[in-house]
Formats: sequence, structure tokens, C-alpha cells
Amino acid sequence: MEVRDEEWLVRNVTRTAHDGDRIEAVGVSEFVRDQEAVFFTALDDVQLMDPRRTTLIPDDSPTFRRSRLFLEAVLRKTPLPQSERGLALADSFLLDSLPYQHRPAQLALSGKNLRPRMLIADVVGLGKTLEIGLTLAELIRRGRGERILVVTPQHVLEQFQHELWTRFAIPLIRLDSVGIERIQREIPAGRNPFTYFKRVIVSIDTLKNTDQYKHHLERIRWDAVVIDESHNLINRGSLRNQLARLLAPQTDALILASATPHNGDARSFAELISLLDPAAIRDPERYAAKDIEHLFIRRTKVSPEVREQMKGQWADRGPSTSVYCAATPAEEAVFEELARVWLPEDGRPSVSESRLFPYTLLKSFLSSHAALATTVDNRMRTVKDKEGAAAEAELAALQRLRDLTFGMSEADSAKFRALVEQLREIGVGPRSDTRVVVFSERVQTLEWLREAVPAALGFKGKALREAARVMHGGLSDEQQMQCVEDFGLADTPVRVLFTGDVASEGVNLHRQCHQLVHYDVPWSLIRIEQRNGRIDRYGQSRPPEFRALLLTSETDGAKDDRTVAERLLEREDEAHRSLGTAEAVSGLYRADAEEKSLVQDLLRGRTVDESLDATKEAAEDEDAGGDFLADFFGAVGDDPQDADGDAPPAPADVPRLFSGTREFLDEALREVFPDPQRQLELDRDPESGLVSFRPPSDLLHRLKALPPDYRREQRLHERLLVTMNRKLADLSLVRARESSTSSWPEISLLTDLHPVVEWLTDKVLVRLGRQEAPVVTADVDAPTYLIQGIYSNALGRPTVVKWMAVRSGEVTDDMVGVLRRAGVGPTMANPLHHHDLDALSTGIPGALEAAEDFLRRHRDEWDRALLGPIEDYKQRLGDWEQPTLAGEHTKSQLADLADSLLTTGRPLLRVLAVLDSAAA
Repeated sequence: MEVRDEEWLVRNVTRTAHDGDRIEAVGVSEFVRDQEAVFFTALDDVQLMDPRRTTLIPDDSPTFRRSRLFLEAVLRKTPLPQSERGLALADSFLLDSLPYQHRPAQLALSGKNLRPRMLIADVVGLGKTLEIGLTLAELIRRGRGERILVVTPQHVLEQFQHELWTRFAIPLIRLDSVGIERIQREIPAGRNPFTYFKRVIVSIDTLKNTDQYKHHLERIRWDAVVIDESHNLINRGSLRNQLARLLAPQTDALILASATPHNGDARSFAELISLLDPAAIRDPERYAAKDIEHLFIRRTKVSPEVREQMKGQWADRGPSTSVYCAATPAEEAVFEELARVWLPEDGRPSVSESRLFPYTLLKSFLSSHAALATTVDNRMRTVKDKEGAAAEAELAALQRLRDLTFGMSEADSAKFRALVEQLREIGVGPRSDTRVVVFSERVQTLEWLREAVPAALGFKGKALREAARVMHGGLSDEQQMQCVEDFGLADTPVRVLFTGDVASEGVNLHRQCHQLVHYDVPWSLIRIEQRNGRIDRYGQSRPPEFRALLLTSETDGAKDDRTVAERLLEREDEAHRSLGTAEAVSGLYRADAEEKSLVQDLLRGRTVDESLDATKEAAEDEDAGGDFLADFFGAVGDDPQDADGDAPPAPADVPRLFSGTREFLDEALREVFPDPQRQLELDRDPESGLVSFRPPSDLLHRLKALPPDYRREQRLHERLLVTMNRKLADLSLVRARESSTSSWPEISLLTDLHPVVEWLTDKVLVRLGRQEAPVVTADVDAPTYLIQGIYSNALGRPTVVKWMAVRSGEVTDDMVGVLRRAGVGPTMANPLHHHDLDALSTGIPGALEAAEDFLRRHRDEWDRALLGPIEDYKQRLGDWEQPTLAGEHTKSQLADLADSLLTTGRPLLRVLAVLDSAAA
């Protein structure tokens, strides 16, 4: 329809009591494209656009370039229909072609679920961010990804934003709390900040304050929402859980990502799945992988499709070495005190009334004397407030430990000496580029190492201050992100990153590093694996190597690192090599639960192996049903029945008039800018494929959707550097990682989603006026009308898209084939033949009638691809017992949603062009 001198696509119409029809629409013409609006026929002049009124115009451009570009632009801008299950953009991005990474996108588009909703639960390092990017790109191509919200932990915001732009040309504006405040200063009072940009990324810690942002989030609908590290959403009642339940009903597509998708509790995991599909699980206490296979995908590094496709792309895991460190005399004195007073094995009670605190002391000491001193001081402050002989005894014992640690230095630490030796052996030093990440659970240990290690390695002067960085949870979000960025840039002076387990989730540390040292070892298989996954991940070019420093003692009864850490390291390595993950070994599925259970079993006198086996047996014996959740930690959905796992993804049927994007862009530039050197100051290097130009004002407006840091650092307002050469774009990305000035590459790859490609496509479209169609002289024996036909559902999304050619009342839906057979292409000549436009116009109504009749006759056949999955879902919905949970979809709402996906109404018809012979 045409309203207020703009074109709109009608999505829904309802009758009102006083204002006529209420029309929900989305903008189609240039100035309102993709903008949602509501009109009332009593208030606005609404004109339905009649394709019979199409005006035919001659095309005087060389080789009919204007017409061919216009047709290609319409093909590119038209969303793919819901029935199209193939991938349209799989090979057009800056990443390796790995079919297993395409499979989440295939699952999202498969129709197995009503909407593109899924949990990507691949183990650490397989490339979940890339899988998310591929899925979002396919949704964008289908017109289902205009409004995107990505929610991640704060410390990976920039990393996620960087990957989606540099790999896929999907720009996300980062809206942390500072970003939201900045935008609110720029926009009118009361304006929803989340409508200011269409695609945003924000931290879960910013958004979880739902009281502050709830009214904004409730008033906006998203095409796609991504929530990374989604295991943090599980606890019902938490702010993160409330945020997820607020967002889930407000979006069409919902992508959750987590390498540790459940915590061992069946009901909690069922609640997470209910965000995707409330009716997926009938019994939240008992269900199987097959119940949610339409929503859930998980692969490990040993999954067949991953293992085969990763050859040469991901170096095999190298050795995991235990470095034994014999305790110094000062450390033996502490071991003796701990064994005699705090953890006696001869049947005597511990001096502490707390059964668990002695192990807290032990773990602190196994980290460092600095950590032990802090733990002792904190406990002393607590015990001082108590009365009685027991408190006095514990206080005295604490004081003895404090005296033993007082004055200890690096010379009294066996692990410190071993760390320096290992770092030297690795090659870390003033004249080396080698980098290493060192993990410790204790902040005091990290800070002590940061101060002492660089000097011991020989760093001096400025390098002494810059060679090492510390990252832990006590730092601000910005400081944490800066640590990760500096460690990943090749020409920064950072050589050693000392970090706590804040870096064990989601952070990429493998860009310049393949060496990792556990200064102390967490008492959890899951945490060990998460740490190792920071450098053992997709894109690692060298075999990752792991070292663990194990403090050993000769004191009778001492519980040194051989008691727990050594065996945990062995069990993690065994599980990783045989199963691809260690997360299901204990049957507990949470790092904190593993550690707590292990400590309690040590108090009972069990060994590490006895503890792990006992917890696993308990999980399997629960309800006599076995540990059924363990199935979710194997590989789920890694053996597609409809395709070879090693085969490339099935391509979408996307008609193209041009051979590719490069040819289209070259001709579009010639058409829109006849003198690009003068009009755009454009330079082109034919050898490398680099294109450089000054962006005009209308393109600059579009570039505001790009990350502000990127625009500023690369001075995009002055000059753009783009290319179709993947090798050149990849080289630019590699160079950016080696630069301390900016991690953003100066050259971007022109994917089909790139703002420059979209800008030129739109410039081509507006070369023709409203409801104008060109006439092309071609090799046809009768006038042939090219007509676009689109059926939509009640949500306004295309269900059927057909490109038809009508000749003498006969209809074919192979428009591109007709054009090629008629000789329409870049080598054709334009004879500037005069056509009888009036006579051709009289044939338009008949051609439209034939096209609509063709669509109507075949509609049921085309609808079958949609009808089957919808009927299957409604049948499953009928068996679902609806929970009584506030804010959840009701059964009737889900049934209505299913019905709204079916084709409805008459087709949208549009005359695109007319082919006429020269003889005519």
C-alpha cells in the first residue's frame, strides 16, 4: 500500500470501532525501509498499490545494465521464503569452510521447531561464536534478522562484537551502561534506547537490572536474541533468569549458547529449554535427548564430523605435564602444622570447629604463602568475635600459621622457582615473543606473581612493568577486556598473563599463545577443562601445551598436591582424549558442586577416584533411572540422517542474474557513479582487489550502525578500504591482531551483508521510480512479462516466493532461466529499439491474472513444506500439560502462533520488467 507518499507492506489488519481499519505495516520504500508502523484508514489516506498500474519505461543504458541491475537488486533484497531450508550465504564469509559449524544454522532453518530457537552446547573451543554468526546471517537473508539483541558476559562483549563484524559484516553497537547513557543524551527524552540501533550487544550484568530496563525491553520486539553463557540463566528467581523470561516471549529467534548447558538438575535444565519451546518437555524430571533434538545441538572435539573436518585447522592437544616441586624447609614447616593440628590422620579432631575450613587453609597454602596469609588473617578476624576455649585454641593455631608464613619470600617457594624455570624453558624472556597464561584461584597469588616473576625472568626498566598483566574478578569490566585484548595483540609487550578463573569461560587467549601453566590446580574437572579450553580451541595453530605445578612434601600425613591435584589432572586428560569432555565424569556438572563433594569425601577418607566414582554411581542410581542427563554431555545431533556430516551444507535455491557479488558491484558502480574517481575519489588495485574510496553522506549515515571504536580508529568518515579478496581481508585481520594501535582490521571483506553492498543495492533500486518497470529488447518471440509473486503468513513473512515469466498466458517460475535463454546478459547490445509501450501495457492485466492463477493452483503443493512441521508441533502441543507459570506462553497462544505461520490471503504481485523482441 501507499501511505504518506511511501510504500508499505501490510502485515495485519483489524477492524476498530471508530477509526476504521487498523493496519500494521512495515516500510518497503527507501526512506522507511524496515520501519514498523500502524495506520488507521479513518485518519490516513491508504491506497492499495495496484500492479496493473505499472508504468513501462524504455532502458537506454549500455547492455541494458540498468534493467539487469534492477532485477538483480530485487532478487537480492527479497527475503527468502520460510520453506527454503538450504543455506544461502555459507561460503561468503571470512572463515574456514567447516560443515560442522554450519549445522546449527541448518537446525534453526530445518522447520523442526516452529521458530528458529535452539541451544548450541558445543564443548569449549569448537567455535560457537562463528556458529551463531552463520545462523544470524541466514536469518538476516530471510528478513528475520533486522532487529538483533546479543547478551554476553561483560568481559567477552568486545570479542563477540569484533568476531561478528570482521567475519560476517554484522555490526553490533555495544550498549554497556555508559553506552546507554550516551545514547539517552543524544535522543529525545523518553525515547527507548534499544530502538535507536537495530542491532546491539549488551552485557547480561547491565541488562539484568530489569527494574531499570524492563519498561524499555517490554515495549520492543526482536527478530533474534542471542544469550551467551546461558547456563547462568538457570536459577529461577535470579535476575538473570528474570531477564531471560522477559526476553524469550519478545523475540522470534532465540539462540542460547553454553559449553556447560546444565547443572545436573533435570528440572533446571528443563526450565532452560522451556525458554526455547515451553511445550518441548512433558515431564521436567525425566526426558531424553530425542525429546529436544529440534532445539539442542552439542558436539565434542572427538565427534566424528568435527574430528575429520578439523584436520589441519586445529592442532592436536599437546602434553599435559605435571611438574613436581619439592617443598622448601619453610613450606615443610607449614605442612607439618597443617597435618598435626588442622588435618590430623591419627583420629584426633581438628583444631577448627568447622569441618571444611581446614581444607580451605590447605588449598590456600597449595596456592601460595601469600594466599595462606590472607586466609589466616580473615579467619582470625572471625574467630576473635567468638568466646570459649575452642575459639582460643583455634586462634592460637591460626597465629602459629601466621608466624610461619611471616617473612616467607620467593626463595621459600618451591613452586615459584619451578615457575620461573618452566617459563624460561618455554622461552619467555626479554628477547622473546613467546607468551604464556598462568592460572591461579587466588588473587593474592596472582598479585604476588605479577610483582615477582618479571624481574626473575630478567625484564628491566619499562619492560619490567609491561611484561606481565593480571586479570581477576576484582577488576572492572573495562580492565578485564583490556587485558584480554592486549594479550591477544602480537606487538604489545605483554608476555605473561596471570589470571584467575574469571578467564575460564568464553575468553579467547589462543591468538598469540599455546602455553598454559596451572600454578595451582582447581579441585574440579570442569574448571580444569575450562581453563585448558582458553588456548585449546578452534584457530589454534600450534599444539597447546599444559603444565601444572604440584607441591610435594615428605611430612608424614601431609596432603600435598599428589593427594588431589595430580589425580584430577590425569582424569581430565583421560576423559578429554576418550570422550571429548570431562564434564560428565563426576555426574555433578557444576564446578562448585564437584569441589564441594570432593572435600566432603576427603573428610570421609575417600580418595579422588573413589569420590568421582561414588558421585557418578549416585547420579546413575537416582530414581533407578540412571544418570540420564549424562546423555546431554555426549554428542547430540552430530550424525545428521539427511546429509553426510563431512559434506558441505545444502545450498539454498537463490536465483541470480549475475555470476556473483563482484560482478554485480562492478556494474552497479559504473551505473550509479559514471566517474567514480571524481565522484568518490575511488582507487582500485586490480592485482590485489583492494578498493579505496571516500564514503558519501548517505553511506556515512549507514555506517553509524558500525561500532564507534572501529569507525573512529579506522577513520571511516574519511576513507573506506574494502575488498572481495578473502586472502587480503584475512591478512588485514591477522595484521590487526599484531598491532597495538587497533585490533580492528583496516580492510573489510565485502560480504552480501556488508553496508557497502546494501548501499549500492539500494542505489540501484531507486534508479527506477515507483511502480516503474523497464522494457528490454531480447530474443523472445512474444512479449514476456517478468512478475514477482509472494505469499505471506499472518506475520507478514514470505512463505512462497516465485519469480515468474508470463508469455501468451503461459507461466513458468524460472524467470532467470528465461532471461538467459533470451540472451539477457553483460555481452548483449542495446539497439535502442522503440517499443510500443501502450500496446505492451495493455498486456499487463492479463499477465497478472495468469500469474495469480498459477500461484493459486500450486499453493497447496508449496505449502506442504510448511504444513507438516506445523501439524507435528500442534500434535505435540495437544499432549503437553500446560504449566501454571506467570509470563509463560499458554497452550492456546502457542497454537495461535503455529497457525499464524501458514500462508494466508492473496499473493503480492509485482511487474518487474517486460522482454520484447526487436522485430516487434
